[in-house]
Amino acid sequence: MRKLLLMTVAFGLALAARPAPARADFGLGLFLGDPTGLDVKVGLNNRSGIDLLFGVNTLSDNRVTYGHVTYLITPLVTQGESISVPLRFGIGAAIYGDDNNLNVAARVPVELALRFKNPLEIYGELAVLFTIDEGDIDLQGGGGIRLYF
Repeated sequence: MRKLLLMTVAFGLALAARPAPARADFGLGLFLGDPTGLDVKVGLNNRSGIDLLFGVNTLSDNRVTYGHVTYLITPLVTQGESISVPLRFGIGAAIYGDDNNLNVAARVPVELALRFKNPLEIYGELAVLFTIDEGDIDLQGGGGIRLYF
């Protein structure tokens, strides 16, 4: 399982490390909910980005190691004087499990954020998780905070 998780991390970092336009940004934060973990968002341009999360998840009454890679698009951004409110949709993949069982899932999130003019963003997310091996459908959700560099 560790080899597969390491390969997933390497794949996600390779996607995030490709050259991006000058206006791209990098956010580092914490997501609390289901899943809970360290969140990294790499902007590819003004309206798209890659979101990576590494942490734990509670599925089927078990706490398991969890990671996902999601491509996000931002079709709508409402602007204010000191804040913007982006609405994001995404598609991606998740890998979770323990030493005895590893699952792969498709993931479709919707994210709404409050991004302040300073480098702070507070956001909430709901996602549908479709586990490919078992055919289960789960709902994930929570909130997070990111600092942008």
